[in-house]
Amino acid sequence: MTSKDSIVALSSGRLPAGIAVIRISGPKTRFVVETIAGSVKDRFTTLRKLRAPDGSTIDHGLVLFFPGPASFTGEDVAEFHVHGSRAVAAKMLETITGFEGVRHAEPGEFTRRAFLNGKLDLVETEAIADLVNAETEAQRRFAVRNAEGAQSDLYANWRRRLIHARAMIEAEIDFADEEDVPGSVSDAVWSDVAAMIGEIERHIEGFKAAEIIRDGFEVVIVGAPNAGKSSLFNALAQREAAIVTDEPGTTRDLLEVVMDLNGLKVRIVDTAGLRHAAGKVESIGIERARAKAGAADLVLLLEDMADPVAVGDVPSGAPLLRIGTKADIAAAGAGDYDLVISSKDGTGLDPLLAQIGSRAAAAVGGSGDVLPSRLRHVELLTKTTGFLRAALSGRSQELRAEELRLAADRLGRIIGAVDVEDLLDVIFSQFCIGK
Repeated sequence: MTSKDSIVALSSGRLPAGIAVIRISGPKTRFVVETIAGSVKDRFTTLRKLRAPDGSTIDHGLVLFFPGPASFTGEDVAEFHVHGSRAVAAKMLETITGFEGVRHAEPGEFTRRAFLNGKLDLVETEAIADLVNAETEAQRRFAVRNAEGAQSDLYANWRRRLIHARAMIEAEIDFADEEDVPGSVSDAVWSDVAAMIGEIERHIEGFKAAEIIRDGFEVVIVGAPNAGKSSLFNALAQREAAIVTDEPGTTRDLLEVVMDLNGLKVRIVDTAGLRHAAGKVESIGIERARAKAGAADLVLLLEDMADPVAVGDVPSGAPLLRIGTKADIAAAGAGDYDLVISSKDGTGLDPLLAQIGSRAAAAVGGSGDVLPSRLRHVELLTKTTGFLRAALSGRSQELRAEELRLAADRLGRIIGAVDVEDLLDVIFSQFCIGK
C-alpha cells in the first residue's frame, strides 16, 4: 500500500522527559529530514542541528532515517530524538506538519500502515498493543512471544492444513477417474480434520490462562463484618486503601488494588461484610460481594479468631482459603484454618502472599504454551471447530468441502489473511498516537 500523505507524532512518553522521539512515516519523510537536518546516512544515528524552514534553530538532536520497505511501516520512516521539553516537541511537530502532505497521526496509524503493508499480521499487531500496555513480566513475555509470531504461526499452520484438505477432497470429487489421483484421500483428510478439532479445542482451553496474564489473577476477600478484611486489604496494598473502623458495614462497595507477584498481575478485592441483618444499601454491597466471590480465581474467607461469626455458604467455584485473623490478640489454634494472620503485626502475611503467588502461577500454567490472546480469537476458533464438525458429519463431499472452506476462512480472519476491514478501526483505536 502506498500512502498519499505522511504522518508524524510524538512516539515517546509523557513530557517533560529526558528525550522526546518524533516519528514520521510516508512519502515526504526524506524531504522533511533533509530540509530540517540536511543529508543523513541511511540507518545511522546522526547528530544534527535541527532548523525550521526559515533557518531558525529548533534544537540539536539525533536523526535516524529508515528507507522503505525495510522499515517498521514499510514506508520511509524517520525519527528525531530531541530534548524532551514540551516546547521543543511542540515546535518540532508544528514545523513538520507545516510541510505540505504531512499531518498528525491518528491512534495506531503507524502500526496500521505496518499491517496494511504486510509487515505484521493482525495477531502480531494485537501483540504489539499488549507489549505497549504490559505492566508485569508475565505480560511482557506473553506479548513478546506473540509479537514474534508464535500465535500467528499456529493459526497459519492450521489454515494451511485445511486448505490442503479441501484441495484433496475437491480433487477426489473432480478427478476421481484419473489415475494420478489416489483412489481415496478421504480417510487421511478426515483423520487430520478430527485431530485438528482436538488441537484447537485444547488451545481454546488456554484462554483462561491468557485472561489471567492480561487482566490479573483475582483474589476476593470475604467474611463477616469486622473479620479484618479491610485491614488485610490495606496491609497487602501497603497503604490506607480502605476505611477501617469497629462499626459493622463500613465497607459497602468493592475496592480493588493491583499487585505484581513474581511477575504476575494479581487483583485483590475487598468486599462488604457478609451478614443477614443489613440495611438496603449495605445489602446491595453484600450481594455484590457474593457475586464477586462467585467469579473469583481465589477466595479468602476471613474469620475473627477472637469472635468467630458464621457467614453461611460462600458461592465460589474457585479454591477457598480459610484464614483466621487477629492472631495478635486471639489464641492460636482456635479454629480449623488454612492460615493464621495478623494484619497489625504482619504475622502470616508472607505465607499468604506465597500461597496467592503459587496459585496464580499454577493458574497460568507453563509459560511455553501458545495461548489465544483475545476473545475474538476464541470466538473465531469456536466457529472453526463448528464448521469442522459439520464437515466430519456431512453426507456429500461437496458440502463437506464447503465446510472446510468456511473453517479456513475463520482462521484467516484471526490473522487478517481475509477481509477484516470492519475490525481494523476497533483494533487500532486501542493504540497510543505515536504507535
